[in-house]
Amino acid sequence: MTKEELAARLNGREYLHEMMRIDESDAKASGLVVIFGESDDLMELRGAINDESSCFGGGWATGITSKGILANECDDEDCPYFAALMDACKDKITALWYKEGYSWVYETDMPHASFDIMDDGRKYCRGIVVELPKP
Repeated sequence: MTKEELAARLNGREYLHEMMRIDESDAKASGLVVIFGESDDLMELRGAINDESSCFGGGWATGITSKGILANECDDEDCPYFAALMDACKDKITALWYKEGYSWVYETDMPHASFDIMDDGRKYCRGIVVELPKP
């Protein structure tokens, strides 16, 4: 399955019903990561990675690696070593809160396909599907 095929399948789904088990299974088998927002503070990652990250208010970026989300191993939130890793990371996903009529929009330089999640007929999230980088 390609990222475009999976994004087309997910397009128009309702908030809190974004993915079914078969979607997650197909994404995992294809090396795809589906990224979408939940609530006002979560970035959900499903498929080849099954995780979530806090991103309250947006403006938060993560590095996606073949092993998962780039994690800060320092006790200091402003760790200069982690900041250097993030700066060097080419696979960043940025969560943007309240942009273009959506609660959540995701931006990346990675090749991706977009899809819309709806909430009672209104745009809620513009999610993305990316291919997991090869090791």
